[in-house]
Amino acid sequence: MISPPTDSDESLVMLSALQHYLFCKRQCALIHLEQSWSENRLTASGRVLHERVDERKSETRRTLRQETAVRLVSRRLGVWGVADMVEFHLTDAECALDGTKVAARLPGLSGFWKPFPVEYKRGKPKSHRADEVQLCAQAICLEEMLGVSIPAGTLFYGEPRRRTDVSFDAELRRLTEEAARGVRALIDSGETPEPTFVKWCSSCSLVEECRPKLVASHHSVKRWLEREMEIAKR
Repeated sequence: MISPPTDSDESLVMLSALQHYLFCKRQCALIHLEQSWSENRLTASGRVLHERVDERKSETRRTLRQETAVRLVSRRLGVWGVADMVEFHLTDAECALDGTKVAARLPGLSGFWKPFPVEYKRGKPKSHRADEVQLCAQAICLEEMLGVSIPAGTLFYGEPRRRTDVSFDAELRRLTEEAARGVRALIDSGETPEPTFVKWCSSCSLVEECRPKLVASHHSVKRWLEREMEIAKR
């Protein structure tokens, strides 16, 4: 079982915050700044889906090793977290044809093993790239920890119950690094963004804490009053 040393560095943010940030900056702030969390039927179904990978364990079958609940850290991204599962595939060579190191040795096992992160998600593949960014961040952590290059991973969605492979290309890596910087800036600001009501707000488990319609309406009235008062002073 691979594992980074315990890290108490407060400058590191939770890896899951990148997914929250890209989905909704206000949700990210409510969770990671205000420590708010509620569960609804959707988050409950996600929790059930994760149960089989929430316990730290490993299993090796010939050319495949699976490790669950793998602790991760990347100082370059400034994130830490836990991967649902990391698969290691046995390979003959430590490096690719171009000389890039793609496999590592694992304690107690012979040969070279290529890491392949697997993230479990409820529902279907999304139109946005938040899930892909979270997976890519896991890969960047593993690359930093193992000294290898990881070209791809996979997302396992609960509704179709099949894998969706993800290529960690330059564009996704750029988006992942931007999200990490954005989360850091949001947390450093200490401010929760104002809400913008969109159609998927009703499915968010934090809709009662967020109250996007009510708060957005309140701010609209407040801004209107401020504008009217400013006009009256002229």
